[in-house]
Amino acid sequence: MVDKQLGDQIPEFGKPKSGGAQGASLSNLSGMVSGPGIRTLSEIVAIILVAVFIVGGAEILLRVFDVPVFVLPPPSAVFIALVTDFQFIWPHLIDTLIELFSGYAIGASVGLLLAAIITQYPFVEKIVAPYILMLVTTPMLALVPLLILNFGFGYAPRIIAVALASGPMVMINSATGFRRVDLAKIALARSFGASTFQIFIKIRFPMAMPMIIVGLMIGAIFGLLTAVGAEMVGGGFGLGNRLTTFSAMIQMPQFFAVILILSTLGILIYVTFFLIGKKWASWET
Repeated sequence: MVDKQLGDQIPEFGKPKSGGAQGASLSNLSGMVSGPGIRTLSEIVAIILVAVFIVGGAEILLRVFDVPVFVLPPPSAVFIALVTDFQFIWPHLIDTLIELFSGYAIGASVGLLLAAIITQYPFVEKIVAPYILMLVTTPMLALVPLLILNFGFGYAPRIIAVALASGPMVMINSATGFRRVDLAKIALARSFGASTFQIFIKIRFPMAMPMIIVGLMIGAIFGLLTAVGAEMVGGGFGLGNRLTTFSAMIQMPQFFAVILILSTLGILIYVTFFLIGKKWASWET
């Protein structure tokens, strides 16, 4: 007879349909990092053509209608500003990356550890869950002024804000993955005398890998957004500070150049975890 604790299942919004099609469930989030990706030359050409159409169309329309640069700059002006002013933006990019990597490393590590603990000890989950819910539902930017008041205008308040924003995302997705167990495998492992730790390392952790990767990706994106928001709230450095400075000085080409850099960082985060998912979680497909 299978232990009732082995019945932890990932919550579903719909029951599987006949023919193998599954309803909407949290497990389908792992498809974000396990898709087929770009495989053919025609797909690459199509992507490039769409990008050229959008950028070229925006350039033409803005010039035809003579839209002022301080209202909405054409893509060419943004590109020129990115090239000419990058030497001044670069130090702020380094500051943002330091905040992101430091806070994310702390938040992701704590979140992953808490996810492992609460799935092994349900009593701990009952204690921790209300506080995690508070962190998830509370905008971290609202805490930045308080953090600045206590820790000053340096890296510390921003790193703490990033950690508080990314950690719960990693924990929730990882805990969901740890509960996604194969009951037969665990029952078989226990019948052979496997310990709880061995079951966790050999069965739970590998099966949770898709959801862990999704959690890490979402946590990184939330961390980036929080870092930029914290820089906009207070402090004299970082890409968020550049956004507020360029906006106040009505330097729209430089403003959108920073937006382009931030968008590129977000894309790099997604692509990085997509590739990690292809390597470590592609078995789910």
